[in-house]
Amino acid sequence: MRTLCFSVRLESLVRISDKAFKATAFDGSSDIIPASQVFGRDYEVQKSDAYWISAWILEKKSLQYSPRKKAWFDDNGNMMPTYTIERHQPEKLEPKESNIIEELKA
Repeated sequence: MRTLCFSVRLESLVRISDKAFKATAFDGSSDIIPASQVFGRDYEVQKSDAYWISAWILEKKSLQYSPRKKAWFDDNGNMMPTYTIERHQPEKLEPKESNIIEELKA
């Protein structure tokens, strides 16, 4: 099974028991996050500490987060490759009457 996670920048993430963390965001909001829903640290973020937390638990909590940076994790906690598929719809053009360019005519 795959789990969608968001990279959440936190002021602190403190383990309060074997099964839970207390997460505090930079705006002062804090909440209890189950340890099974924290998938580790996001080492790509340099300015502050960021952690991978499952998306479904973040929707139920009052922490400040951005859904911009996301990744999928498998059951073992390994990050899976993320692909984005975008379909291009070309705009409809009307046909021209002739292909002669007047400026280039000799």
